[in-house]
Amino acid sequence: MPAEVDAGLALLSDQLILATVLLYVFAMIGYALDLGFGRSKVKAGVVAEPALVTVGGGTAAPPVSEESPAPAVKAPPAWATWAGPVAVGLSWLGWAANLGSILTRGLAVSRWPWGNMYEFVVAMCFAAVSAFLFMNLRYRIRFLGAFVTVAATLGLGFSVRYLQVQAGPVVPALNSYWVAIHVSAAIIASGLFIMAGVSGILYLVRKDTAVRLPSLADLDRVAHRAIVIAFPIWTFAVIAGALWADKAWGRYWGWDPKEIWAFITWIAYAAYLHARATAGFKGRAAMIVQLIAFACLLFNLVGVNIFLGGLHSYAEVPG
Repeated sequence: MPAEVDAGLALLSDQLILATVLLYVFAMIGYALDLGFGRSKVKAGVVAEPALVTVGGGTAAPPVSEESPAPAVKAPPAWATWAGPVAVGLSWLGWAANLGSILTRGLAVSRWPWGNMYEFVVAMCFAAVSAFLFMNLRYRIRFLGAFVTVAATLGLGFSVRYLQVQAGPVVPALNSYWVAIHVSAAIIASGLFIMAGVSGILYLVRKDTAVRLPSLADLDRVAHRAIVIAFPIWTFAVIAGALWADKAWGRYWGWDPKEIWAFITWIAYAAYLHARATAGFKGRAAMIVQLIAFACLLFNLVGVNIFLGGLHSYAEVPG
């Protein structure tokens, strides 16, 4: 691997990351406005009257009185109808800038651009936004936009502030095609797990009076679909990691901290899927299991690299 670094591309990558953060922030504001003002709201205090059955078997309209007015729907402001679509457009622009930063970082150092903690977090945020945007094309989950973009913004901000290192070569153990297989699968699965985790947090904190937020059923559905897709990808990542370990260190499993927590994360998400499929163990209880699994994932991705040692200590966290 050449030791030379293309300084111009490395600088462009850093600038694209800053542009990504700004675009995600503006998108987050747009999603928030869409949640707050962009959807019609039925006035409170209106109770629908049951239909009346006539002698001939038909139905008659309920009597209209001052105590039971017809439901009135408040139309959103004209400008608010554009907030959601504009936010989605800004998200796609941020997604493109995020992708550009990853590609230019890789081209600058002539390697796969996830050889340290900074690069991995950038790629993980990209995967989370990608999961949201592409799932939104099919399932119309725009209501999660504000929360996914704030998670991506915080992740990128943390990586730029505390994890960023200069572009350069990696240790020989990471100079392998297995990076493209094992780490890529872990990044994709992590992005889907992040979206599920955001849904799970909203599920637990949502109040019945929060009419602007998505329903509990919608949040449960999004979390479950994301995990169903992510779990086999994470399983593949664990298996690919074992194969890479055998090639690099001559053994499939060595109880390294990263290996242990990757397996714990796998068990936790398997427990969620089992709980979700078990009669009588759904809703809040299953969502708590999912968030425990999400906490294991975050510790595996961040905590192990920072606080624990082992053969996977390639975080390169600045001192």
